[in-house]
Amino acid sequence: MNRIVSVAIAVKADAIHPGFGFLSENSQFVLLCVCEKYNIVFIGPPASLIQKMGNKSMAKQAMKQAGVPVVPGIEDPVYDAEKALEEAKEIGFPIMIKAALGGGGKGMRIAANEQEFIPHFRIAQEESFNAFADNTMYLERYIQNPRHVEVQIAADKYGNIIHLGERDCSVQRRHQKMIEESPCAALSSKTRCEMLNMAVQAARAVGYESVGTIEFLLDHSGDFFFMEMNTRIQVEHPVSEMVSGIDLIKEQIRIAQWETLSICQKDILFNGHAIECRINAEDPVHNFMPCPDVVRELHLPGGNGVRIDTALYPGYRVPPYYDSMLAKVIVHDRDGEGALRKMISTLGELRIEGLKTNTEFQYDILNTPDFQEGTYTTDFISRYYGL
Repeated sequence: MNRIVSVAIAVKADAIHPGFGFLSENSQFVLLCVCEKYNIVFIGPPASLIQKMGNKSMAKQAMKQAGVPVVPGIEDPVYDAEKALEEAKEIGFPIMIKAALGGGGKGMRIAANEQEFIPHFRIAQEESFNAFADNTMYLERYIQNPRHVEVQIAADKYGNIIHLGERDCSVQRRHQKMIEESPCAALSSKTRCEMLNMAVQAARAVGYESVGTIEFLLDHSGDFFFMEMNTRIQVEHPVSEMVSGIDLIKEQIRIAQWETLSICQKDILFNGHAIECRINAEDPVHNFMPCPDVVRELHLPGGNGVRIDTALYPGYRVPPYYDSMLAKVIVHDRDGEGALRKMISTLGELRIEGLKTNTEFQYDILNTPDFQEGTYTTDFISRYYGL
């Protein structure tokens, strides 16, 4: 953190954009940037909001007070496995064990019964401490095989809040998203309207500012429940940009500059369908083992409605120290069928030589009946591939 701030001072930068990982939800970093000594603008929400909504237990309590439906669970966080087991019995199994400060699937376990609970709790707590230096856990009822649907919002410092539609992020492996699309095929018009309005209501209730995401679980009956809020831009934000025509990073910077949002809700016209695939340096054949290496050859497809976000170039050495994502492939077309065909064609042309990637695995997913019919849920990969 100190090195990044030092670089900003050296180049006379007056603001820092944290991206969508690393320090993007670190309230200590925000406080360091905006302190009187440095007075650097952090392009994102204030530290107080990051702390409040980044803690899943606190966020859940805030949403309940705002009238947003939440998954049944405990009110207060837990630290002790035996005490947590007693709480779990009250909620009812299966139980989702979550790190209060978790993300990216870290510190999460599902306990199907009492016998599994304590071992799973201790493993999740250890993961949480290793990943986030925090052992605070909370529990909630596990909703089996839901859709993971999130709503993109933007809010300025003057109380103006808009949504940019929803994204379906249900194609996941071990709670980590792989493919996202907008709009979500599983939502009825009525449920979509309720969910979008509820997301804006949630953001307004906590006095949110900047861009962010309200994440929901959608069950088979069409009911939805608040899961968490991401107080940052997300990896999958381009699909919302493609269907809304709004540049989210530009809006984020405008908000940080104390400007009002450039557009009102009534002026946003949602158009077509967008899909994003995350291309990672990993080997699906060998349990998705990370594959850092040198990019020998690279061909990035292009064309109308094709967007690829990446920093790759021939000769680039993929390091072993960070997330394995290499690129985001995004396509847009007038409907879901057109977007699907375009993504299949784009992945078929994509070439990243010199290291193993999950491109063929993504290609295979797109050609499954579940994905093509839009019937997949969060258990799709584990059920279809046994992973």
